[in-house]
Amino acid sequence: MLKQSGNAIVWSYDGETLRAEPWGDASVRVRAVKMGKIGQAPDWALLPSENTEIDITETEYEGLKALCLKNGKISVIVQENGRVTILDRNGKKLLQEFVRDRTVRGTDFSALMISAREFMPNPGGGYALKVRFESDPEEKIYGMGQYQQETFNLKGAVLELAQRNAQVSVPFYVSSLGYGFLWNNPAIGEVTFGTNKTQWTACSTEQMDYWVTAGDTPEEIMAQYARTTGFPSEMPDFATGFWQCKCRYQTQEELLSVAREYKRRGLPLSVIIIDFFHWSNQGVWDFDKTYWPDPKGMADELRAMGVKLFVSVWPTVDPRSPYYGEMIEKGYIVHTDRGGRTMLECGGYETFMDTTNPDARAYVWDKLKKSYYDCGIKNYWLDAAEPESIPYHFDNFRYAAGPGLQVANIYPFMYGTMVYDGLRAEGETEIINLERCAWAGSQRIGTLVWSGDIVSDFKTMRRQVIAGQHMAMAGIPWWTTDIGGFVGGDPNDPAFRELLVRWFQYGAFCPVFRLHGNRTPEGEPMSEELGGGMAPSGAANEVWSFGEEAYPILVQYMQLRERIRPYIKAQMERCHKEGTPVMRPLFFDYHEDEEAWKHGDAYLFGPDILVSPVTEAGCTSKAVYLPKGADWREVETGKVYAGGQTVNCETPLCVMPVFVREGAELDWTLLKRR
Repeated sequence: MLKQSGNAIVWSYDGETLRAEPWGDASVRVRAVKMGKIGQAPDWALLPSENTEIDITETEYEGLKALCLKNGKISVIVQENGRVTILDRNGKKLLQEFVRDRTVRGTDFSALMISAREFMPNPGGGYALKVRFESDPEEKIYGMGQYQQETFNLKGAVLELAQRNAQVSVPFYVSSLGYGFLWNNPAIGEVTFGTNKTQWTACSTEQMDYWVTAGDTPEEIMAQYARTTGFPSEMPDFATGFWQCKCRYQTQEELLSVAREYKRRGLPLSVIIIDFFHWSNQGVWDFDKTYWPDPKGMADELRAMGVKLFVSVWPTVDPRSPYYGEMIEKGYIVHTDRGGRTMLECGGYETFMDTTNPDARAYVWDKLKKSYYDCGIKNYWLDAAEPESIPYHFDNFRYAAGPGLQVANIYPFMYGTMVYDGLRAEGETEIINLERCAWAGSQRIGTLVWSGDIVSDFKTMRRQVIAGQHMAMAGIPWWTTDIGGFVGGDPNDPAFRELLVRWFQYGAFCPVFRLHGNRTPEGEPMSEELGGGMAPSGAANEVWSFGEEAYPILVQYMQLRERIRPYIKAQMERCHKEGTPVMRPLFFDYHEDEEAWKHGDAYLFGPDILVSPVTEAGCTSKAVYLPKGADWREVETGKVYAGGQTVNCETPLCVMPVFVREGAELDWTLLKRR
C-alpha cells in the first residue's frame, strides 16, 4: 500500500513499513521497520524538524505508480513497489535503491533475488539490516569520520562502523554529486562504497533510518547538516592558542614548573593538561593528594598566568573503587552478556560507566564537580571515550540504551553530554572538552576530538592530514592530533626531531594547536602502590626538549599562530553560525575545479590560507596544487601564482609550504617566519 500521510509518504507491504518525509531545508528522512512501528527508536543525531512547506503529488516513475515529495532542492519518489529514489531539483538521480529481484516489478529483472532493504531477524531480538543503493563509479565521497588510512576519495572504500582508539565513526558524508547522507543509526556495522553498489550494514537494529540533503555546493550541504544535527559550539578564545601536554606530568609541582618555564621564556601558552593516573584509583575521579596536594591553588596560579587547566577523566571503574559497589547496585556499569565484567586491563580489571544511563551520568558528574569543578577546573579531557575495551567485543556489551550491537557507537556522544550538561547546569557558556571519540551531533556539545594513540612516524602523520579533512566533512570541525604522534619518539633522536618539527608546523594550522605524546625512554613510576604514583612518565615533551636546531623553528610557528589568532577566531565564529569547518579540503571552496577533488595532501585553513604539510623524511621540495579560481601568494618567497597549476616549493626544515589567497583581507606577511 502506498499513501500520503500528512506531510509524509508511507508504503507498507508484508509487515514492512517505510516512511519518507521532509526533515529540514532541501532534506528528507527515510525510515523503515519490519513488524514494528516507525518512531519507537530515538531520533539519535537528528534534531526535531520544523514544519516545511512541501508538495506531494501522484506521478508515474519508471513505468510504475508513485508518490513524489518535493522539498525545495530535493525530491523523494516512492514507487508502488516500495523502491526509493532521491532526485535533485533538476530531476538528476542522487540516490536510488539497488534492487535485483525478478518478483519486484519495475526493477532490474534478475534471478539474484536481492532486495534494497533486507531485515534478517537475529536470535534474541533485532534485525541484521542491509540497505543497498545504485552506485555511480565516478562519484567522489568525503567524510564518515576518522579512519587511519591515506584514502582521500572514499569511493571504493570499505569502512567499519565502530568506535576504536584512533578510529571515529561519524556516518555522514558529502558527495561530489551534490548531496549529503547521514546513516542515522549508532549500530555496529559496515559500509561499502563500491563502484557497483553502495551497501550499508547494521549488525543489529530495530529500524532503518537515513537522512539526505541536496545542495549546490559543499558549503550549502554542510550548513544544512549543521541546522539538522546542531551547529558547532562557539569556540572559546583561549582554545585557539598553544596547548602543552605530555604523558604524563606526575606531580603538581612538575606541571607548574613547566608552565612557569613557558612564561619565563616569553612563550605563548594557553592550555596545560593533566593526564591520566593523577587519581588514587580508576572510578574515583579525584586527585591523589600525595602528588597533587592543592588543586585549587594550582588552578589559581595557572589562571593568574593566563593558562587554562584541563584534567583527564576516564569512564573506567575499578572494582577497588569505593563507588564500584553502589554503581553496580544501581545499574550504572555497562553489562556483559557473557563472562566476567572486566572490559579493559589497565592498572586493574576495569569496567566502564554506562554513559547511556542518565542517572549514571548525573552520578559521575557529581563526582567531577566536587573534585575538579569546585576547585576551578572547568575543562575536561574525556579519554578512552569509545569506550576502549580490549578486546572490542561489541556484541558482549549491554547498555541502558540497548544491546551493544545496536547502540554502541552513541557512547562517546553520551559521554560528552554528561560533562556538557553538567557545565551548562552550572551556568558555563564557554564549553570545550577534549574527547577521543565522537558521533554525529557531537559538534553541538563542545566536543574537540583528537586522533587517539597514533604512532610517531611520517606514515601516520600523512594519515592525520587526510583524517582531519574527513572529520571536517563529517561535521566535526573541532579536531586535532598529538603533535609528533603519541606512541614513541625519542627527543634526542635526530629522525624524531625532524618528524616533530614537521608535525608542529602542521599543528600550527590545525583547529587546535596541541603538543602531546608518550616520549621515550619512559621514566620509572614513583610508587608501586595503587594510586597516583603507579604510572610511569614519558620523556620530556616541551618545545625546548628537541634540540638547538628545532627550538627556534618551533618558536617561530608558535609566534605565527599567535599572530593569526584573530583570523582563526573569525573563522571559528563562522563555523559556529554557519557550520563551515575551518580546516577543509580544497574542493570545499573550489568545487568547480575537478582537480581540487583529487588532492588530499593540502587543505584550506579558512578561505584565505592554503597549507601543504611536509610528510616525508628528508624532504627538500614539494609539489603543491593550487586550486583554480584564485591567485595564490607563496608566503616564503612572496611569489604569486595563478590557480589551476602545480608549483614546486622549496622545503628546508624551517619551511612548510603555505599560500595566501590574493585579494584576501588577511595580511599575508603575518604568516612570514620572523
